Amino acid sequence: MIKRSMTINGHRTSISLESDFWDALRRISIQKNCSLARLVADIDIQRSNKLGTDTAVGGLSSAIRLYILAELTAMAGQSNAEIC
Repeated sequence: MIKRSMTINGHRTSISLESDFWDALRRISIQKNCSLARLVADIDIQRSNKLGTDTAVGGLSSAIRLYILAELTAMAGQSNAEIC
């Protein structure tokens, strides 16, 4: 588990993720041509928008993991579409 401090939407926060998730998040930020902090801030905004709805919302680290899973799933779907 690696803990990093970042400034997200104007406030300092610490995020704990496994090194593989940090690596995946870094690769996604490069692919999307945005900074790691901007990507995490956008994930946090999406998570915050779900607060007060019927959708279960966890912490920021969980939201980041779910975002990475969704991105990798989408990329796998694109990859499979090209093969078939």
